[in-house]
Parts: sequence; structure tokens; C-alpha cells
Amino acid sequence: MDKEYFVSINEVAKRLSVPAHTLRYWEKQFPTAIRPTTGAGGRRYYRPETVTKLETIKSLLYDRGMTINGVKKMIHDGELSAEVRAVKPKPVAPAEPIRSGANIDTDAIAVAISYLQQAKAILE
Repeated sequence: MDKEYFVSINEVAKRLSVPAHTLRYWEKQFPTAIRPTTGAGGRRYYRPETVTKLETIKSLLYDRGMTINGVKKMIHDGELSAEVRAVKPKPVAPAEPIRSGANIDTDAIAVAISYLQQAKAILE
């Protein structure tokens, strides 16, 4: 990507393994951070620094579990640029589906839910 100046939305979608409509949604949600250039026919093209921001946003949303509003706050507070330097997106392996009859540890799930509820109460 270093030698490419503009990258099409389809190429970015393939690189990030997200659908193009997700990128268009993120454009609407984060208009100050993601501004593609439009070419003939309204096609979207991204600069390399915008692709880097998209990689960071994907990592924050998918890997770290942040919400859209949380990322918006980071952008508003000017913290996204620090995250762009700190976050190195890693490939995400697809999760294995739970098979019927699988040995599921319901106690561990109950403990995890309890911890999540406590964390939610602290954050509220």
C-alpha cells in the first residue's frame, strides 16, 4: 500500500475483511476521521492514512469490543491518532461454531456474566 496513493473501497473491504457497506456506515458514524475522495461516478477512494484509521477503528470495535460511541468519543477527544500509532491490527481467526451436544461450561459462563455486570455497574 506504500506505493498506492488511493485505494478503492472494494480493496479496503477485502484487506479489512469487512463488507463495503460497513465502511460506508463507518463513514457516516465517523465523518471527521474518515473522508474518502470520490471519483467519477461517485466511487470512493481512500488515502493510505485513512486506511490506517479504518484498521484502527476495526481493531477498536472488533478486537477490543469498544462501542461506536466509545470510538466517537476517542475521535472527539483527539485520542484516535494515538491509537493509530499504538494499535497493530492482527488477523482475526474465525470462531468455531458451538456444536449441539458440545460440553459447555455453564459455571464459567455464569462467572463471566457476573464479572461483566459488575464492570457495567462500575462504568455507569
